[in-house]
Amino acid sequence: MTGLVARLLVGAALLTAMLADSHAQGVADFYRGKVVEVYIGYSTGGGYDIYARMLARHMGRFIPGNPTLLPKNMEGAGSLRLANWLVNAAPRDGTAFATIGRGTSFDPILGQPGAQFKGTDFNWLGSMNNEVSVCASWADSGVSKFEDLLSKELLIGAVSANDDTMQFAKVLTAVLGAKFRIVSGYPGGNDVVLAMERGEVKGRCGWSWSSVLAAHASWWKEKKINILVQLALAKHPDLPDVPLITDLAKNEDQRQMLRLIFARQVMGRPFLAPPGVPKDRVEALRTAFMATMADKDFLADAAKARLEIAPVSGEKVQALVTETYATPAVIAQQAAAALK
Repeated sequence: MTGLVARLLVGAALLTAMLADSHAQGVADFYRGKVVEVYIGYSTGGGYDIYARMLARHMGRFIPGNPTLLPKNMEGAGSLRLANWLVNAAPRDGTAFATIGRGTSFDPILGQPGAQFKGTDFNWLGSMNNEVSVCASWADSGVSKFEDLLSKELLIGAVSANDDTMQFAKVLTAVLGAKFRIVSGYPGGNDVVLAMERGEVKGRCGWSWSSVLAAHASWWKEKKINILVQLALAKHPDLPDVPLITDLAKNEDQRQMLRLIFARQVMGRPFLAPPGVPKDRVEALRTAFMATMADKDFLADAAKARLEIAPVSGEKVQALVTETYATPAVIAQQAAAALK
Protein backbone atom coordinates (compact mmCIF):
# COMPACT_ATOMS: atom_id res chain seq x y z
CA MET A 1 0.00 0.00 0.00
CA THR A 2 2.83 2.35 0.86
CA GLY A 3 4.46 1.65 -2.50
CA LEU A 4 1.19 2.32 -4.31
CA VAL A 5 0.72 5.62 -2.47
CA ALA A 6 4.29 6.62 -3.32
CA ARG A 7 3.75 5.82 -6.98
CA LEU A 8 0.50 7.80 -7.01
CA LEU A 9 2.22 10.80 -5.42
CA VAL A 10 5.06 10.66 -7.93
CA GLY A 11 2.56 10.37 -10.75
CA ALA A 12 0.59 13.34 -9.47
CA ALA A 13 3.76 15.40 -9.21
CA LEU A 14 4.78 14.49 -12.76
CA LEU A 15 1.31 15.34 -14.06
CA THR A 16 1.40 18.70 -12.28
CA ALA A 17 4.80 19.47 -13.78
CA MET A 18 3.65 18.43 -17.25
CA LEU A 19 0.58 20.64 -16.98
CA ALA A 20 2.70 23.58 -15.79
CA ASP A 21 5.11 23.06 -18.70
CA SER A 22 2.17 22.82 -21.08
CA HIS A 23 0.66 26.07 -19.77
CA ALA A 24 4.03 27.86 -19.96
CA GLN A 25 4.56 26.62 -23.52
CA GLY A 26 1.02 27.67 -24.44
CA VAL A 27 1.66 31.18 -23.11
CA ALA A 28 4.97 31.38 -24.95
CA ASP A 29 3.35 30.23 -28.20
CA PHE A 30 0.66 32.88 -27.79
CA TYR A 31 3.02 35.79 -27.13
CA ARG A 32 5.79 34.88 -29.58
CA GLY A 33 6.01 37.55 -32.31
CA LYS A 34 3.22 39.66 -30.82
CA VAL A 35 3.08 43.29 -29.77
CA VAL A 36 1.65 43.98 -26.30
CA GLU A 37 0.31 47.51 -25.94
CA VAL A 38 0.98 49.25 -22.61
CA TYR A 39 -1.54 52.06 -22.20
CA ILE A 40 -0.81 55.10 -20.04
CA GLY A 41 -3.73 57.12 -18.71
CA TYR A 42 -1.87 60.44 -18.74
CA SER A 43 0.08 62.69 -21.10
CA THR A 44 3.74 62.22 -21.96
CA GLY A 45 6.47 63.37 -19.62
CA GLY A 46 4.70 62.87 -16.28
CA GLY A 47 5.45 60.32 -13.61
CA TYR A 48 3.07 57.61 -14.81
CA ASP A 49 4.41 57.97 -18.35
CA ILE A 50 8.05 57.78 -17.25
CA TYR A 51 7.49 54.69 -15.11
CA ALA A 52 5.43 52.89 -17.77
CA ARG A 53 7.98 53.49 -20.51
CA MET A 54 10.75 52.22 -18.27
CA LEU A 55 8.76 49.05 -17.58
CA ALA A 56 7.96 48.54 -21.28
CA ARG A 57 11.65 48.77 -22.13
CA HIS A 58 12.46 45.69 -20.02
CA MET A 59 9.43 43.55 -19.23
CA GLY A 60 9.17 41.81 -22.61
CA ARG A 61 12.32 39.82 -21.78
CA PHE A 62 10.45 38.11 -18.94
CA ILE A 63 7.16 37.31 -20.66
CA PRO A 64 7.20 33.83 -22.23
CA GLY A 65 7.61 34.25 -25.98
CA ASN A 66 9.31 37.65 -25.51
CA PRO A 67 6.73 39.94 -27.13
CA THR A 68 7.47 43.58 -27.92
CA LEU A 69 5.90 46.04 -25.46
CA LEU A 70 4.62 49.26 -27.04
CA PRO A 71 3.68 52.23 -24.79
CA LYS A 72 0.65 54.29 -25.83
CA ASN A 73 -0.86 57.33 -24.11
CA MET A 74 -4.65 57.59 -23.65
CA GLU A 75 -5.16 60.55 -21.35
CA GLY A 76 -8.52 61.88 -20.29
CA ALA A 77 -10.42 62.54 -17.03
CA GLY A 78 -7.44 61.68 -14.85
CA SER A 79 -7.13 58.21 -16.49
CA LEU A 80 -10.85 57.41 -16.01
CA ARG A 81 -11.23 57.29 -19.80
CA LEU A 82 -8.61 54.56 -19.99
CA ALA A 83 -10.08 52.60 -17.08
CA ASN A 84 -13.50 52.59 -18.75
CA TRP A 85 -11.93 51.52 -22.05
CA LEU A 86 -10.14 48.65 -20.32
CA VAL A 87 -13.35 47.24 -18.92
CA ASN A 88 -15.50 47.87 -22.00
CA ALA A 89 -13.39 47.69 -25.16
CA ALA A 90 -9.82 46.49 -24.55
CA PRO A 91 -8.76 43.11 -25.93
CA ARG A 92 -9.11 40.40 -23.29
CA ASP A 93 -6.41 38.10 -24.59
CA GLY A 94 -3.41 39.55 -22.72
CA THR A 95 -2.15 41.78 -25.53
CA ALA A 96 -3.01 44.99 -23.68
CA PHE A 97 -2.47 46.21 -20.14
CA ALA A 98 -2.26 49.65 -18.63
CA THR A 99 -1.35 52.03 -15.86
CA ILE A 100 -4.04 54.30 -14.42
CA GLY A 101 -4.17 56.74 -11.53
CA ARG A 102 -3.64 54.98 -8.24
CA GLY A 103 -6.98 56.23 -6.98
CA THR A 104 -9.03 55.72 -10.14
CA SER A 105 -10.05 52.18 -9.25
CA PHE A 106 -11.58 53.49 -6.00
CA ASP A 107 -13.76 56.11 -7.73
CA PRO A 108 -16.95 53.97 -7.54
CA ILE A 109 -16.84 53.57 -3.75
CA LEU A 110 -15.88 57.21 -3.24
CA GLY A 111 -18.82 58.57 -5.18
CA GLN A 112 -16.87 59.90 -8.15
CA PRO A 113 -18.98 60.12 -11.35
CA GLY A 114 -18.27 58.44 -14.64
CA ALA A 115 -16.82 55.09 -13.58
CA GLN A 116 -18.20 52.12 -15.52
CA PHE A 117 -16.40 49.50 -13.44
CA LYS A 118 -15.47 48.26 -10.00
CA GLY A 119 -11.81 48.07 -9.06
CA THR A 120 -12.27 44.37 -8.37
CA ASP A 121 -13.17 43.82 -12.05
CA PHE A 122 -9.54 44.13 -13.16
CA ASN A 123 -6.58 41.76 -13.10
CA TRP A 124 -3.94 43.67 -11.14
CA LEU A 125 -0.37 42.90 -12.26
CA GLY A 126 1.54 44.83 -9.61
CA SER A 127 2.79 48.27 -8.65
CA MET A 128 6.25 49.67 -9.30
CA ASN A 129 6.14 51.72 -6.13
CA ASN A 130 4.61 52.07 -2.70
CA GLU A 131 4.14 55.79 -3.07
CA VAL A 132 4.26 58.94 -0.99
CA SER A 133 2.65 62.00 -2.58
CA VAL A 134 2.97 65.59 -1.43
CA CYS A 135 1.43 69.01 -1.68
CA ALA A 136 4.00 71.56 -2.77
CA SER A 137 4.02 75.34 -3.19
CA TRP A 138 6.22 77.62 -5.25
CA ALA A 139 8.75 79.51 -3.15
CA ASP A 140 7.15 82.94 -3.74
CA SER A 141 3.58 81.76 -3.05
CA GLY A 142 3.47 83.03 0.53
CA VAL A 143 2.66 79.49 1.71
CA SER A 144 5.74 77.76 3.08
CA LYS A 145 4.23 75.23 5.52
CA PHE A 146 0.93 73.43 6.02
CA GLU A 147 -0.24 75.76 8.79
CA ASP A 148 -0.15 78.66 6.31
CA LEU A 149 -2.87 76.93 4.27
CA LEU A 150 -5.32 77.43 7.13
CA SER A 151 -5.23 81.21 6.67
CA LYS A 152 -3.78 81.86 3.18
CA GLU A 153 -5.18 80.79 -0.18
CA LEU A 154 -2.94 78.81 -2.54
CA LEU A 155 -3.68 78.69 -6.28
CA ILE A 156 -2.96 75.14 -7.48
CA GLY A 157 -3.25 73.26 -10.76
CA ALA A 158 -5.12 69.99 -11.23
CA VAL A 159 -6.02 67.48 -13.92
CA SER A 160 -9.66 66.57 -13.24
CA ALA A 161 -12.16 65.59 -10.57
CA ASN A 162 -11.13 61.96 -11.01
CA ASP A 163 -7.44 62.59 -10.41
CA ASP A 164 -5.31 62.79 -7.25
CA THR A 165 -4.32 66.36 -8.09
CA MET A 166 -7.87 67.54 -7.42
CA GLN A 167 -9.15 64.85 -5.06
CA PHE A 168 -6.34 65.25 -2.54
CA ALA A 169 -6.73 69.03 -2.47
CA LYS A 170 -10.48 68.63 -1.90
CA VAL A 171 -9.85 66.24 1.00
CA LEU A 172 -7.46 68.67 2.69
CA THR A 173 -10.02 71.44 2.21
CA ALA A 174 -13.05 69.50 3.48
CA VAL A 175 -11.42 67.63 6.35
CA LEU A 176 -8.64 69.92 7.58
CA GLY A 177 -9.73 73.37 6.40
CA ALA A 178 -6.94 74.05 3.90
CA LYS A 179 -7.57 76.97 1.54
CA PHE A 180 -6.98 75.96 -2.07
CA ARG A 181 -8.17 77.66 -5.25
CA ILE A 182 -8.05 74.96 -7.91
CA VAL A 183 -7.50 75.45 -11.65
CA SER A 184 -8.33 72.15 -13.35
CA GLY A 185 -8.27 70.80 -16.90
CA TYR A 186 -4.56 70.14 -17.41
CA PRO A 187 -3.91 66.95 -19.47
CA GLY A 188 -1.53 65.47 -16.91
CA GLY A 189 0.58 66.13 -13.85
CA ASN A 190 3.57 67.23 -15.90
CA ASP A 191 1.43 69.97 -17.43
CA VAL A 192 0.56 71.20 -13.92
CA VAL A 193 4.26 71.38 -13.08
CA LEU A 194 4.93 73.36 -16.27
CA ALA A 195 2.12 75.72 -15.25
CA MET A 196 3.86 76.21 -11.91
CA GLU A 197 7.08 77.04 -13.71
CA ARG A 198 5.27 79.57 -15.95
CA GLY A 199 3.61 81.18 -12.94
CA GLU A 200 0.06 80.24 -13.95
CA VAL A 201 -0.41 78.44 -10.63
CA LYS A 202 1.54 78.44 -7.39
CA GLY A 203 1.36 74.81 -6.30
CA ARG A 204 0.22 71.25 -6.75
CA CYS A 205 -1.24 68.50 -4.58
CA GLY A 206 -1.10 64.80 -5.40
CA TRP A 207 2.47 65.11 -6.68
CA SER A 208 4.29 61.80 -6.29
CA TRP A 209 7.53 62.21 -4.39
CA SER A 210 9.15 59.77 -6.84
CA SER A 211 8.21 62.16 -9.67
CA VAL A 212 9.66 65.12 -7.80
CA LEU A 213 12.93 63.23 -7.38
CA ALA A 214 12.96 61.96 -10.97
CA ALA A 215 12.30 65.26 -12.72
CA HIS A 216 12.65 68.17 -10.28
CA ALA A 217 14.93 67.15 -7.41
CA SER A 218 16.89 70.38 -7.92
CA TRP A 219 13.76 72.45 -7.17
CA TRP A 220 13.53 70.79 -3.76
CA LYS A 221 17.25 70.98 -3.01
CA GLU A 222 17.45 74.62 -4.11
CA LYS A 223 14.26 75.49 -2.16
CA LYS A 224 12.35 76.61 -5.23
CA ILE A 225 9.42 74.62 -3.84
CA ASN A 226 8.10 74.03 -0.32
CA ILE A 227 6.86 70.56 0.65
CA LEU A 228 3.77 71.18 2.78
CA VAL A 229 2.36 67.76 3.72
CA GLN A 230 2.88 64.05 2.95
CA LEU A 231 -0.11 62.19 1.52
CA ALA A 232 0.40 58.53 2.43
CA LEU A 233 0.06 56.09 5.31
CA ALA A 234 3.72 56.44 6.35
CA LYS A 235 6.37 59.13 6.00
CA HIS A 236 9.09 59.06 3.38
CA PRO A 237 12.64 58.90 4.80
CA ASP A 238 13.56 62.01 2.79
CA LEU A 239 10.92 64.10 4.58
CA PRO A 240 11.10 63.45 8.34
CA ASP A 241 10.04 66.99 9.26
CA VAL A 242 7.10 67.28 6.84
CA PRO A 243 3.77 66.38 8.51
CA LEU A 244 1.91 63.21 7.53
CA ILE A 245 -1.73 63.67 6.55
CA THR A 246 -3.10 61.08 9.00
CA ASP A 247 -1.27 62.79 11.89
CA LEU A 248 -3.23 65.97 11.19
CA ALA A 249 -6.61 64.27 11.81
CA LYS A 250 -8.55 65.83 14.67
CA ASN A 251 -10.42 62.66 15.67
CA GLU A 252 -10.67 58.93 14.96
CA ASP A 253 -13.41 59.27 12.33
CA GLN A 254 -11.22 61.66 10.35
CA ARG A 255 -8.27 59.32 10.74
CA GLN A 256 -10.24 56.33 9.37
CA MET A 257 -11.53 58.41 6.47
CA LEU A 258 -8.04 59.62 5.58
CA ARG A 259 -6.69 56.08 5.76
CA LEU A 260 -9.37 54.94 3.29
CA ILE A 261 -8.55 57.71 0.83
CA PHE A 262 -4.77 57.34 1.05
CA ALA A 263 -4.65 53.54 1.06
CA ARG A 264 -4.25 53.93 -2.71
CA GLN A 265 -0.69 55.10 -2.11
CA VAL A 266 0.39 51.51 -1.44
CA MET A 267 -0.31 50.89 -5.15
CA GLY A 268 1.56 54.00 -6.21
CA ARG A 269 2.34 53.01 -9.80
CA PRO A 270 -0.23 50.31 -10.57
CA PHE A 271 -0.50 48.15 -13.69
CA LEU A 272 -3.61 46.21 -14.57
CA ALA A 273 -5.08 44.03 -17.29
CA PRO A 274 -8.71 43.98 -18.44
CA PRO A 275 -11.25 41.53 -17.05
CA GLY A 276 -11.47 38.17 -18.78
CA VAL A 277 -7.80 37.66 -19.63
CA PRO A 278 -7.00 33.92 -19.40
CA LYS A 279 -5.65 32.99 -15.98
CA ASP A 280 -2.36 31.55 -17.26
CA ARG A 281 -1.58 34.78 -19.13
CA VAL A 282 -2.42 36.90 -16.07
CA GLU A 283 -0.04 34.73 -14.03
CA ALA A 284 2.65 35.07 -16.71
CA LEU A 285 2.29 38.87 -16.75
CA ARG A 286 2.39 39.07 -12.94
CA THR A 287 5.48 36.87 -12.81
CA ALA A 288 7.16 38.89 -15.56
CA PHE A 289 6.33 42.14 -13.78
CA MET A 290 8.00 41.09 -10.53
CA ALA A 291 10.97 39.56 -12.37
CA THR A 292 11.48 42.90 -14.09
CA MET A 293 11.41 44.70 -10.74
CA ALA A 294 14.32 42.53 -9.56
CA ASP A 295 16.36 42.66 -12.78
CA LYS A 296 19.76 44.32 -12.50
CA ASP A 297 19.58 46.00 -15.92
CA PHE A 298 16.13 47.41 -15.18
CA LEU A 299 17.23 48.63 -11.76
CA ALA A 300 20.33 50.25 -13.26
CA ASP A 301 18.19 52.11 -15.80
CA ALA A 302 15.72 53.13 -13.09
CA ALA A 303 18.56 54.45 -10.93
CA LYS A 304 19.91 56.52 -13.84
CA ALA A 305 16.44 58.02 -14.29
CA ARG A 306 16.18 58.57 -10.51
CA LEU A 307 13.05 56.43 -10.29
CA GLU A 308 12.19 54.97 -6.91
CA ILE A 309 11.37 51.27 -7.16
CA ALA A 310 9.50 49.66 -4.24
CA PRO A 311 7.39 46.97 -5.94
CA VAL A 312 4.14 45.48 -4.72
CA SER A 313 3.00 42.19 -6.26
CA GLY A 314 -0.16 41.82 -8.29
CA GLU A 315 -1.61 39.48 -5.69
CA LYS A 316 -1.10 42.07 -2.94
CA VAL A 317 -2.60 44.87 -5.02
CA GLN A 318 -5.59 42.65 -5.85
CA ALA A 319 -6.06 41.93 -2.13
CA LEU A 320 -5.79 45.64 -1.24
CA VAL A 321 -8.44 46.58 -3.79
CA THR A 322 -10.75 43.81 -2.55
CA GLU A 323 -10.23 44.88 1.08
CA THR A 324 -10.89 48.54 0.27
CA TYR A 325 -14.15 47.68 -1.48
CA ALA A 326 -15.24 46.03 1.79
CA THR A 327 -14.92 49.33 3.72
CA PRO A 328 -17.96 50.03 5.96
CA ALA A 329 -20.49 52.12 4.07
CA VAL A 330 -20.59 54.94 6.65
CA ILE A 331 -16.82 55.55 6.36
CA ALA A 332 -16.96 55.36 2.57
CA GLN A 333 -19.83 57.87 2.56
CA GLN A 334 -17.88 60.30 4.75
CA ALA A 335 -14.86 59.97 2.48
CA ALA A 336 -17.03 60.49 -0.61
CA ALA A 337 -18.50 63.64 0.91
CA ALA A 338 -15.01 65.00 1.50
CA LEU A 339 -14.24 64.64 -2.21
CA LYS A 340 -17.26 66.63 -3.44
